[in-house]
Amino acid sequence: MSQLRLLPSRLGAQASRLLAAHGVQRFSWYSRSSGPPATFPSSTVRGGSSYMEEMYFAWLENPQSVHKSWDSFFRKASEEASYGPAQPRPLSVVPESRPAVLSRTKTSKLVEDHLAVQSLIRAYQIRGHHVAQLDPLGILDADLDSFVPSDLITTIDKLAFYDLREADLDKEFQLPTTTFIGGSENTLSLREIIRRLENTYCQHIGLEFMFINDVEQCQWIRQKFETPGVMQFSSEEKRTLLARLVRSMRFEDFLARKWSSEKRFGLEGCEVMIPALKTIIDKSSEMGIENVILGMPHRGRLNVLANVIRKDLEQIFCQFDPKLEAADEGSGDVKYHLGMYHERINRVTNRNITLSLVANPSHLEAVDPVVQGKTKAEQFYRGDAQGKKVMSILVHGDAAFAGQGVVYETFHLSDLPSYTTNGTVHVVVNNQVCYRRRGHNEMDEPMFTQPLMYKQIHRQVPVLKKYADKLIAEGTVTLQEFEEEIAKYDRICEEAFGRSKDKKILHIKHWLDSPWPGFFTVDGEPKSMTCPATGIPEDMLTHIGEVASSVPLEDFKIHTGLSRILRGRADMTRKRTVDWALAEYMAFGSLLKEGIHVRLSGQDVERGTFSHRHHVLHDQEVDRRTCVPMNHLWPHQAPYTVCNSSLSEYGVLGFELGYAMASPNALVLWEAQFGDFHNTAQCIIDQFVSTGQAKWVRHNGVVLLLPHGMEGMGPEHSSARPERFLQMSNDDSDAYPAFTQDFEVRQLYDCNWIVVNCSTPASYFHVLRRQILLPFRKPLIIFTPKSLLRHPEAKSSFDQMVSGTSFQRVIPEDGAAAQAPGQVRRLIFCTGKVYYDLVKERSSQGLDEHVAITRLEQISPFPFDLIKREAEKYPGAELVWCQEEHKNMGYYDYISPRFMTILGRARPIWYVGRDPAAAPATGNRNTHLVSLKKFLDTAFNLQAFEGKTF
Repeated sequence: MSQLRLLPSRLGAQASRLLAAHGVQRFSWYSRSSGPPATFPSSTVRGGSSYMEEMYFAWLENPQSVHKSWDSFFRKASEEASYGPAQPRPLSVVPESRPAVLSRTKTSKLVEDHLAVQSLIRAYQIRGHHVAQLDPLGILDADLDSFVPSDLITTIDKLAFYDLREADLDKEFQLPTTTFIGGSENTLSLREIIRRLENTYCQHIGLEFMFINDVEQCQWIRQKFETPGVMQFSSEEKRTLLARLVRSMRFEDFLARKWSSEKRFGLEGCEVMIPALKTIIDKSSEMGIENVILGMPHRGRLNVLANVIRKDLEQIFCQFDPKLEAADEGSGDVKYHLGMYHERINRVTNRNITLSLVANPSHLEAVDPVVQGKTKAEQFYRGDAQGKKVMSILVHGDAAFAGQGVVYETFHLSDLPSYTTNGTVHVVVNNQVCYRRRGHNEMDEPMFTQPLMYKQIHRQVPVLKKYADKLIAEGTVTLQEFEEEIAKYDRICEEAFGRSKDKKILHIKHWLDSPWPGFFTVDGEPKSMTCPATGIPEDMLTHIGEVASSVPLEDFKIHTGLSRILRGRADMTRKRTVDWALAEYMAFGSLLKEGIHVRLSGQDVERGTFSHRHHVLHDQEVDRRTCVPMNHLWPHQAPYTVCNSSLSEYGVLGFELGYAMASPNALVLWEAQFGDFHNTAQCIIDQFVSTGQAKWVRHNGVVLLLPHGMEGMGPEHSSARPERFLQMSNDDSDAYPAFTQDFEVRQLYDCNWIVVNCSTPASYFHVLRRQILLPFRKPLIIFTPKSLLRHPEAKSSFDQMVSGTSFQRVIPEDGAAAQAPGQVRRLIFCTGKVYYDLVKERSSQGLDEHVAITRLEQISPFPFDLIKREAEKYPGAELVWCQEEHKNMGYYDYISPRFMTILGRARPIWYVGRDPAAAPATGNRNTHLVSLKKFLDTAFNLQAFEGKTF
């Protein structure tokens, strides 16, 4: 007990307070026989006496019981505190003599001081950035908290926080292993410790990193910043930095002189970003990187294109010519949104490097997941599983980085195996550290709202002059050399400007960020305007069916419910039929045999939202043992990737779009959990998927699988909003097309995307294969079924999928009505699941010979030729469009004017379906069934439109 009673006096109040500041609380130990309670520092982690005390007393008892760093520390402390080296000994419960107590007290004080210094070092590592000199304008106090942490030694009197005094400044202290400020030295004076910490953490770089849980990462950061001399550049490095600053700044000055009234979103105020990016690329090349993919906003983009990617200056300058004609079809885009792809030699490492700046819209940060997806794909095709050859750099603005949710969605893909790119360099242009010399753009007047700030900005000396003056003063360069460097780059710009005047035509294809060598002709055109048949040999169908219904691995125990599903697949294969899941299996499997990589991504896609797919089997007895039968189909097949994503649509769809950019020889699919969930990815759909080719001449074959259907499941799980995709389709509703021999493929080539709603598994099979067999790439939107996945009538025969068969854009009536078209009184056009409701109702009313039902499998581009043929086949029939969606939704507003065009407005196309509504569907089962019965009754009421005008 005497040992415990002596602890408070040995520690001292200041040491206790110090430990409390580092997660150490106090607790009271009380013994009835020993008088009042004694108070001890207590670690919240350990729950006993303070960690330092535990280590000290453990060392006294047995020096082998503590880490060697503690052993060394206590030995040195004891030597300095006594006349001779301390000898560890067992703790004694016998009261100690007064000299022994004094010696131990002196040792404890020395230990306290060393711990205080360690805490001081940690305080700078944690909070040094609070007093870093980060504001070039000197106005931060006007807007931000000027809080100065009390544990940083900004004045001498603050030493008292650690129970230290000015007299301690010249004492030597042992440095802990958690700092590198000593370099090769193990001890430093307190004065030197504080000086080096201030140089590291309180100058013009703020470091906030101690929240990182990985000790190794923290140590890496400490070593890179704390090591003495680590920030010192050689004369050659300084000259290179100056030359890069010259190019960065003079480029902006040149644009400002030539096009003073043009928006260009210049980099003024943060010109140092260009040398920073170039240095990152130099170092990456040195470490073996061969391909760097960049994403960034519009600010500074032209400068990056010119001085980082090294786009020809004349091609940049000619973008400012308002008379330049566009050679490419489509809208094009403003110059500060365009991308670029360039292979060159890195001048520092003399190694080949490929740089790709991804085109992007004004929607800040939307490009982030696209860059990551493209990076992942490039790594995949190179077999770069660790990201040692391909890397990404993302440049952000500070406000967008903090405010745009897609930044977080992109970050949380970083540790998922099928999404990780093994690290990204993020460069944040912080307008509290840098500044904008101009406003939001060159036409903006920032003095309207920030008068004091911009008065200060106008007084700023440009960074190029500051750095040049510094180097000239220290003799690294001469004034003449500096002026010659400026004159040289100015001359380069003037010569390029002269050449740009000769440009008469603007080629957007010269700004392509993801070229596909060999896929198109040298002029960027498809090599043909034909598409081969999409069917495959029956033996291939059978083989895929057999693998899909088996477990390729031995001793692999699957769930009994899954065994039943696999038996069902085997039975269908024997009967030469497929359901939806098996048709998908056969489409994917056949493409894999042809060397086409298939990647399916989304929430719960491995199993399928509706538990129908089961592409990943799980061993029921061995944790995390899985099997993907699709990868066991053929000896030398392409790989199949099926991966459950995080709970994200915006980020993941952007990722898959980027993945599909990398190669045309891959089928990349993103499946929404329910079709309407795509609306949280609307930015990607609007700005990239729908318009990407028109703006950037960028083909992309990404496939969106959107479960859709009115089944009484409520407003949020019913509609994939087909009306939105159709509204954005670019085919002209009023233009009567010329039906040439290549009309079907030509129409697909001219559209911005393809929209289908398949009613049979065979259609789904064919449209997936057609997506790859086409001689070009277009986004494909598929409204996929829910209840049809298990509908007994929604099955297809092998006969509809074997060699020679193809995707049917329209499936015509093939029953009794088709045998006697003259007797048909009504021709109903529809798409998707409602077909099965119509067929059932027609049969129940005995109207098979009087009502024909034709399905549109492909809605956009609109199959004008086949619709015309069907309408002409039934000249005496009323034409009806029937849909299960509400009238103001679904397809009617899209198909109606196109029907009028192809029919010459000679016959009306009547609407049958649900009435207009605000919500896509009802959540009440009875209301759903009542409305279904109502429109089915109308569909087969042959007098429903008598006396009505269209």
